[in-house]
Amino acid sequence: MPRATGTFTIDGWEPQPYDTAEGATLTRVHVTKTFDGDLTGTSTTDIITAVSQAETSAAYAGFERFTGTVHGRKGTFVLHHTATQHAGESALSWTVLPDSGTGELLGIRGGGGIVNDGGVHSFHLDYELD
Repeated sequence: MPRATGTFTIDGWEPQPYDTAEGATLTRVHVTKTFDGDLTGTSTTDIITAVSQAETSAAYAGFERFTGTVHGRKGTFVLHHTATQHAGESALSWTVLPDSGTGELLGIRGGGGIVNDGGVHSFHLDYELD
């Protein structure tokens, strides 16, 4: 299974808190990114975040539409994100939404992860193409 790796920058972060009750704050966030490496392109992401009152525990889930190239193949696809954080430990993963690929990425499937190392974001995506 091919592995795509690289980095991305967050170009836009637009939070809209909608539930600030005791225990956790829930926020809708619209995110825009630029990818470099084996994925080259841009994306738009919409996530729902939950941040506990301790602020060291959080989670999010959402969807991201990537537009660009994967190892030189051009198209788009959608990623499903899930993430949790507790006491400095985090787990961030994504999977390709089945049948969401277009263009030369038609039939893409797979998954991977994201690492946030002090604000530097890297990724890997293990994928297959029909």
